[in-house]
Amino acid sequence: MYKVKIKPHWEISRDGNAPLDTAVLLALLTAIQETGSIANAARQIGSSYRHAWGILRDAEKMFGHALIQTGRGRGSHLMPLAEKLIWADLRVAARLSPTLESLASELEGELSKAVSGQPQVIRLNASHGFAVAALLNQLNERHLPVELRYRNSADAVAALSHHECDLAGFHVPLGEFEAAAAASYSHWLDKHKHCLIHLAVRNQGLMVAPSNPKQIRSLHDLVRPGVQFVNRQTGSGTRMLLELMLAKEELSPSAIDGFESAEFTHSAIAAFIASGMADVGFGVQTAAERFGLDFIPLIRERYFFAVSADAMKDPLMQQVIGILQSETFRDIVNQLAGYDGSATGDILSLSKAFKGLY
Repeated sequence: MYKVKIKPHWEISRDGNAPLDTAVLLALLTAIQETGSIANAARQIGSSYRHAWGILRDAEKMFGHALIQTGRGRGSHLMPLAEKLIWADLRVAARLSPTLESLASELEGELSKAVSGQPQVIRLNASHGFAVAALLNQLNERHLPVELRYRNSADAVAALSHHECDLAGFHVPLGEFEAAAAASYSHWLDKHKHCLIHLAVRNQGLMVAPSNPKQIRSLHDLVRPGVQFVNRQTGSGTRMLLELMLAKEELSPSAIDGFESAEFTHSAIAAFIASGMADVGFGVQTAAERFGLDFIPLIRERYFFAVSADAMKDPLMQQVIGILQSETFRDIVNQLAGYDGSATGDILSLSKAFKGLY
C-alpha cells in the first residue's frame, strides 16, 4: 500500500530578488524558541553554527529587521517578526492540512489502481476532527486501505446517500438543538438503509487568548465592540450549531465582527486566535489546548459515522469496526482534551440514536 504525504511549502521575496525558502529558516527559528540558543538550535536541525548564522543574516537582510535578540548570559530570544513567521506557518498548516490530506489519499488510490488494478478500499468522508484523525492513524498503522476526503457533515452524508463513500462522519449536539441539527441530515439518511457507529462525545465552546484578556464569557460577548471573531466555513456542522445557538439567544450574526470569515478546521480557528489575529472563535476543546488557548465549554455533541447497513458485513468494514471498538482506540479518544470515548464503537439505529426523529 502506497503512502503519500504532502506538506505546505512557502517562500518570501522582496523587490524582485531571489525568494527566501522559509523551510530551513522556520525550523531554525522554532529550534531557537525551544532551546534559547543558536548553537543548540543549529545542532537540533543538523546544521553548523556558522551556517545557522548565515541563514539568520540573509533573512534579516531581506526583511530589514532583526529576527533574534542575543545577550551575554541571556541566550537568544525571538523578536516579534520571527514569532509572526512561526505563527504564519502554523496557520498555513492548519488551514491546508485537510485539503492536502484528502489529495494525498486520492493520489494513493490512483497509484494503487495504476499498479494493482481496482483494489478494495474504505471510502471515508468526514468533517475534520481529532478523533477522525486518530482513526486514520490507526487504519494506516494496520495498513488498511482507506480513501479519505475531508468535507463538511452535510456533504459527507449526502455522499453516502449517493453511494460515493462508505463511511460518512457528522456531528449532532446533545440537548435542545439536537432535533434541529439531526433534521438537517434526514434528507440523506434512511432508517431502513443506514445505521450509525458512535465515534465520540466532545466539547464545543469558545476559544479565547490565554488569560482571556477580553473577558469573554458567553455568546453575548461576541457582539461587544472591539471583539474580533473568527468563524468556520458556511455549511460546516460547527457553524450550523453556532447559528442555532445565536438564534436561541436572539443574537444577530451581522452584529458579530468577523462572523463572515471562513476557516476550514478547528485547528485553523485556534491558530488564528493564538497568532493574535482574532480574539475568539467557536470550536472543540482539543484545538484550544493544542494552541495554548483558554476554553469556555458551551455544549456537548456526538460525532457519528453513518454507514450503509449492507456494508456492515463487508470484511474490510468489519476490520474498521474492530478498531473502533477496541480498548486501544477508546483510550486514544479519551486522551483527547474534551473528548469522551466511553461509547466509541457502539452501533446504533437512527431511531435509537435520535428518538422520535426517525
